Amino acid sequence: MQKVLFIDTVHPLIREELTAMGFLCEEFPKYTAIDYSNIASEYTGVIIRSKIKIDKTFIDKAIKLKFIARVGSGLENIDVAYAESRGIRCLNSPEGNRDAVGEHTLGMLLALMNRICLANRDVREGIWARESNRGIEIKGKTIGIIGYGNMGRGFAQRLKGFEARVIAYDKYKSAYADEYAGESTMDELCETADIVSLHVPLTEETHYLADENFLKRFRKNIFLVNTSRGQVVKTSALVAALKSGRVRGAALDVLEFEDSSFEALSNDVPPDLKYLLEADNVVLTPHIAGWTVESNVRLAKVLVEKIVNVNR
Repeated sequence: MQKVLFIDTVHPLIREELTAMGFLCEEFPKYTAIDYSNIASEYTGVIIRSKIKIDKTFIDKAIKLKFIARVGSGLENIDVAYAESRGIRCLNSPEGNRDAVGEHTLGMLLALMNRICLANRDVREGIWARESNRGIEIKGKTIGIIGYGNMGRGFAQRLKGFEARVIAYDKYKSAYADEYAGESTMDELCETADIVSLHVPLTEETHYLADENFLKRFRKNIFLVNTSRGQVVKTSALVAALKSGRVRGAALDVLEFEDSSFEALSNDVPPDLKYLLEADNVVLTPHIAGWTVESNVRLAKVLVEKIVNVNR
């Protein structure tokens, strides 16, 4: 019987469907990366989120492996190029949580621009401060989306009806303009955007994409939203831009200081993180943009469909 190794806890639907397909599903919650590597040779498939890295050492030991299935979108914890060179299919499921990410991104932007978190805090503390909590409308603004895949387009869809100008830049696509966003160059985006939202995978190219030079390119003082990966934004550069006013406010679902599993922040609180935690013009959530009740099910369904196709 072919076996599938579950490295992370996922929706039970995946186990149920794979079992029905004839796979033996196994999981060992207390195992370390070394433990998983030591048993890799037994498995046809691996189901993972972000608990460990699937690197060359793991892949070399996984002599029966046909597929690695990532519940979610990012594949940065998998050596995709090496796996595929060995004939192993690397699957992910961005279609499963693009709606959740789109809604959460919009929610964070509204909370930031309308000072909702601050106003909520004030009222609970007995402060009825209207003028200091005066908001800024999305209507009439230019919103620049960087990365126009599932997540970027999902956000653009949610903006329809706000009467904003939405433009998107994607280095790896062409002719991608649609009813939700116009195609843009990076120069045009930097020249015209009032709001910038990041929707790129974490790669060597996008690591610290939003650094000092990037933030200096914008003609206007911008609102910045990041629901992609924490290390896409260089925190020290963002803090400097917040202090100078070049960035008017930031909404961050992801942080540079998350651990590799995305389950916690670093135990150390460096000064830049401390600044973000205390800043009134920063809205933070704990990497939950794609983490809804509905997306949990959809991620599982999408991944099962892809595994079925691999095993036909």
